Amino acid sequence: MKQNRRNWLLKIGATMVGMGLVSSKMFAASKEDYLPGFDRGLPIALKHNNDPMKLGAFSVSLSVKDLSASKEFYEALGFSFLAGGIEKKYLIMKNELAVIGLFQGMFAGNILTFNPGWDENGTNIDQFDDVRTIQRILKSKGIKLTTEADEKSSGPASLMTTDPDGNIILIDQHR
Repeated sequence: MKQNRRNWLLKIGATMVGMGLVSSKMFAASKEDYLPGFDRGLPIALKHNNDPMKLGAFSVSLSVKDLSASKEFYEALGFSFLAGGIEKKYLIMKNELAVIGLFQGMFAGNILTFNPGWDENGTNIDQFDDVRTIQRILKSKGIKLTTEADEKSSGPASLMTTDPDGNIILIDQHR
């Protein structure tokens, strides 16, 4: 179904260019303007107008006062250990598809976290949007970033933004 939608979008885009409805500049993009993982090189301009960004695994990162007490509490709620360690001052815990991170003394407040390139088990996924692509899309939509990924780098990187209610959002790519 997704492949059919992508093919449909490419056909519509080509038709619109042929009819003069869209500037050819939209399709005359540099290599950096194309998204990874698309075999035909779908331009970012089409991506952010029609397809949702692939933000990866979602979790809530909680700033906790006592990591051991929080671990016991969330285990009572049915969460189990996924990663981290008491000695590392953080635990990642999971209950079915729900993932939470418990962090002691690492940051103030709670953070909504997305991990491009990972599923909810921390397993690499093939198709994902690189954090730098996500960053360009967010900027093009007027989203103010509080930290940014280095556009000239590749691999692990992150960015942060704050929603209208002051909630911090971290997009943290580990590969």
